[in-house]
Amino acid sequence: MASVSKKIKKFSKLRKKVLASTLALSIVAPVMVTQTSLAADSGNLGQFENSGPSAYTGVGAIETYKITATETQPEIEVASPELAIEEAGKYFRDANRNGEIELYEDWREPVDQRVADLVERMNLHQKAGLMQINVNFSINNNPGEDGNLLTEGGINQLSEQDMRYVIFRSTPNLGTLANFNNQVQKYAENLDLGIPVTIISNARNHASTDYTNIGEAEGQHTFWPGPLGFAAGGDAEAVREFADIARKEWEAVGIRKIYGYTADVGTDPLWARIEDTFGENPEVAGEMIYNAIKGFQGDKLGKDSIAITVKHFPGGGARDEGLDPHFEDGKFNPYPTPGSLLKYHIPPFEKAIEANVSSVMPYYAYPSNTSADQGLDWYNETQQFEEVGFALNNGILGFLRDELGFKGYVNSDTGAVNDNAWGAEDLELHEKFAKAINAGTDIVSGSNNPDALIKAVEDGLVTEETINESVTLLLTEKMNLGLFEDPYVNPQAALDLVDRDKNPEVFAAAELAHRKSVVLMRNDEVDGENLLPLTEEKLENVKLYVEGFVGAIAGRGAADPAADIREKAPLQSAAFTASLKATLEEKFPNITLVDTVEEATHAYVFVQPMQSNWDNNPRITVGPETAIFDAEKIVDIQQKVPTITAINFTNQWLINELEPNAAALVATFGTSQDALFDVITGKFDPVGKLPFGIPASEDAVEREVGDVPSFADEEIDDFAYVNAVGDAYAYNFGLSYSETDPGTDPGTDPGTDPGTDPGTDPGTDPGTDPGTDPGADPGADPGADPGADPGTDPGTDPGADPGTDPGTDPGADPGTDPGTDSGSVETPGDENENQQGNELPKTATNSFNYLIFGLVLLLIGSGVFVIRRKQKVGM
Repeated sequence: MASVSKKIKKFSKLRKKVLASTLALSIVAPVMVTQTSLAADSGNLGQFENSGPSAYTGVGAIETYKITATETQPEIEVASPELAIEEAGKYFRDANRNGEIELYEDWREPVDQRVADLVERMNLHQKAGLMQINVNFSINNNPGEDGNLLTEGGINQLSEQDMRYVIFRSTPNLGTLANFNNQVQKYAENLDLGIPVTIISNARNHASTDYTNIGEAEGQHTFWPGPLGFAAGGDAEAVREFADIARKEWEAVGIRKIYGYTADVGTDPLWARIEDTFGENPEVAGEMIYNAIKGFQGDKLGKDSIAITVKHFPGGGARDEGLDPHFEDGKFNPYPTPGSLLKYHIPPFEKAIEANVSSVMPYYAYPSNTSADQGLDWYNETQQFEEVGFALNNGILGFLRDELGFKGYVNSDTGAVNDNAWGAEDLELHEKFAKAINAGTDIVSGSNNPDALIKAVEDGLVTEETINESVTLLLTEKMNLGLFEDPYVNPQAALDLVDRDKNPEVFAAAELAHRKSVVLMRNDEVDGENLLPLTEEKLENVKLYVEGFVGAIAGRGAADPAADIREKAPLQSAAFTASLKATLEEKFPNITLVDTVEEATHAYVFVQPMQSNWDNNPRITVGPETAIFDAEKIVDIQQKVPTITAINFTNQWLINELEPNAAALVATFGTSQDALFDVITGKFDPVGKLPFGIPASEDAVEREVGDVPSFADEEIDDFAYVNAVGDAYAYNFGLSYSETDPGTDPGTDPGTDPGTDPGTDPGTDPGTDPGTDPGADPGADPGADPGADPGTDPGTDPGADPGTDPGTDPGADPGTDPGTDSGSVETPGDENENQQGNELPKTATNSFNYLIFGLVLLLIGSGVFVIRRKQKVGM
């Protein structure tokens, strides 16, 4: 976008800083351990190693005691047996350890009365601590013989700072994660008032460049396409199905609140965080967000819910040249188009509020007064907006509550009040807190300083009554989630949920979502017929050359980040290629692979450009600047043999150099290679549609209007790339094998299943037994054993089986007709028997048989689950 930003500053939107910069490209390596280089002015926003013990051994497991739920008794679980006390045949958790049942401990009473009682008992320091979330709550990577997973810093947050909301971004296996939760809850159980801890995470079931990143790995969360992939699939009900499945996984490990999902509408192609959105159509984004909330929270927040914090109000997509407000030069939201805020950016948040979202996260930016009129009440006679960050902005948060009817609590973004309080930089810390709380923020993320908020109260800048209102909202969520009765989980039950053999239907549902996310953009005729699909008959005459072109990440603290990336990127790509070959040989044995282009009749290339938001250097060209150092080689392959070119779109990459010579072009969005090859070989008819338009050129990006979708009437007419046969890669474009209309109408109903199976046998499982992974570990040292597990490739790992063993498949075939929705997948996870804990006798509370608990969770790891991890940050 240029119209507003040029009045403010001038520089190229497509700056190609080709790694010669001292600023490292923070590129997610999908098959290597992710590290981060933080731009100098980003503040304390949470850059941490994504780490944790790799395999669950049971060491350090917490012994708990449980009263099983009945129709008249909720489940009560404690780590100290004397804290389960009985009255009139009912059991309660003695949170404050005084031997009496206080009103806030009495589950028979209404939640609002329980909360009011607890608020009265809390001192100001406890309230101020509850209203803060630190940047990260770390896990001990070297737990030792006692299995202690808590760090000194984490303990300090709980004991000295009275914090009870913590953000956790590491990705250990689920058994370890569940054990970590139990250790945290046990520590909190022994503190004054016994307020349980709410553990928070960014989304954990997808590939992610900058945040909590996973891939297909044993003992890890189920792996689904990214939000853009769901938008491409066009099936909002699939989002609800996913969210319901993921909800059970999250609950099983004790993470009860999500920083997500993102309701932002991606209107500036340069913005790195488009990867986290559901694309550029506000209607589709709204339906996806609504169903994500319903799947995770349910119709009403309860003991089996995961609380959603939708972000980033009032929409982060309207950017200035793609620059993000984590950084000073992107600190404002420009709205050059009259009414664009209400027309394009607010609607997804309205759907979130309709779904009863628990909390809302405002973004760092402030609304710029260079904007056109947006139809809101003006700040004063001469200023449309108060130019202060949204978390401190009374006008914006007042609109959220008073006009949109939001009843939950406001959770600031990490550092948005203390570090990046744009427009309020000159205020003292306690003054920033007061301004944010008075504006309507209820909990401050990125802070562990209760003293600042206490000073704001003592100085009369904010009343304790206002503090109590925020604390009431926070405690209400905790009680509705059932944490005051049972915050503990069963590590083995968590691992069982993500066991492919025990829940094949869950993996089948995920793989179907992956298939639906694939967008076929081009399919030329070769020898008189379309290149794709490569059917059994065609494959008899095909010799396929495959190669991956995958970015890398500079090691944290690397002396020369640019050199580090240059060294790692070829290793990354080579490892990916080796793993892909091994997978194809096992799962697609009818494909004849060759080692050189000269031997080939056809080729397949996979391209994964990268830009990280933390680079603070928006760019969407494909080349060294996005860690693709061999773009010329891709073109050379395309010119030698008919080439299937697959590109992973985390942004609207400029494909001018890669598209013209491709015989077939496919778009993926954190999609598994298995699903992609099911489409390539015709086992699944592609149904995906582009969730955003692809820009025609650098000039189009320079001229586009940054606060409206590419299909909007207000956008330039020549935004979309047009290929040689006249197909415009506009929003909602996508080809199929069975239909002739590629579809570009942005009004497509996202709740309708977009396609059908091309007629292949629904009983044929495209995958093989997932227990044998042939892939080389792409994240390992190149000299390591090539037979190692490829780890956590987020969307590009070809080593994980998309289907189930055909010999054990109970009937849920991932290749079934996507047009016939059989409803939500039933998975274990809600049943009481999946919870750990000794059952307390119903007649006494002071007599427990410790010997019976000789079967404490001691899972001696008979195998090592090597799980690669990635770190990230901020919200």
